[in-house]
Amino acid sequence: MITGAAVSTVYCNLKLKHPTFNMPMIDYDLALLIQPMLMMGVSIGVICNVIFPDWLVTVLFIILSLVTSTKAFMKGVETWKKEALLIREAAAKKSKQSSDGIEYTPPTGSDDIVETRPPTDEALSIWKNIYWKEFGLLIFVWAAILTLQVAMNYVETCSTLYWVFSLLQIPVSAGVSIYQAVGLVQGKRVISSRANTHTSLKSHLVLICFFGFTAGVLGGLLGLGGGVIMGPLFLELGIPPQVSSATATFAMMFSSSIAVIEYYLLNRFPIPYALFFTCVAFIAAIVGQLVARKLINWFGRASFIIFVLSFMIFIGVIPLGGVGILNMKHKIVRHEYMGFHDICKFDA
Repeated sequence: MITGAAVSTVYCNLKLKHPTFNMPMIDYDLALLIQPMLMMGVSIGVICNVIFPDWLVTVLFIILSLVTSTKAFMKGVETWKKEALLIREAAAKKSKQSSDGIEYTPPTGSDDIVETRPPTDEALSIWKNIYWKEFGLLIFVWAAILTLQVAMNYVETCSTLYWVFSLLQIPVSAGVSIYQAVGLVQGKRVISSRANTHTSLKSHLVLICFFGFTAGVLGGLLGLGGGVIMGPLFLELGIPPQVSSATATFAMMFSSSIAVIEYYLLNRFPIPYALFFTCVAFIAAIVGQLVARKLINWFGRASFIIFVLSFMIFIGVIPLGGVGILNMKHKIVRHEYMGFHDICKFDA
């Protein structure tokens, strides 16, 4: 589901421009920094999913969802208040200028205004709106990790080659992230989609990579794609909500597809159901993108995206957490084993 929704959403976002800057809606420099660590984390998270008992996965999912949804909601409230203040200030200035006979011009240059302007519906050619160098590096990391995962499937679990292929993911992922981080430190690259460009991100690069890795581990473990962590994280970095959503989904497209392939190799999901829900999510995401943009333009508030993110994360706790709790109850009643599993004895 996550992969299908991510693919359709990314397709829509590839044609859109940044709401305020002359750049794509997707921040490729930010994606190149965090995405390789995200994919490496996904691989570890999938292994943890095999090892961890179901009850622990359920508990972690509920805790993570509640924390991130609350964090996103509070950020939405903060952004809503900023937007309300800006709207009142703009209305007062317009009224004053009108009374003085001066033509009103909307204010520009404020960091907060950059953050809260509604997104543009202007669409460009996909070929002209993609940063192909960064996109190519992301494809390279994705293909390299995919190749290693497939190779691991053809060797004995826990054999020497198995761990060699597994550990080779570290230099591939970390190498690309370090390459991007060095470019940011040296000033050769810049995360230019941030609303507040006066604050340097150099001191936060390690933290961003760490959160990307953590998001991947939790995404692979819980089957979330990592977006529930990256979305709120990008917002905290000062990325506008529209760009935050687009960039997080772009990263999720790679990480979730890797997770799907890994779970397929482990025979841990039924293909017919997966294809059905992928198609449903693909169509639903396209409809959701169109409706969301219309509503944001209508209300004139980008904070709408943040509230939707918070709401969807919270709603996901009810069915998924409920099913997990029921499964725990059944296992307790049947006195089934509920401890950790040995990855070396797992039969795919």
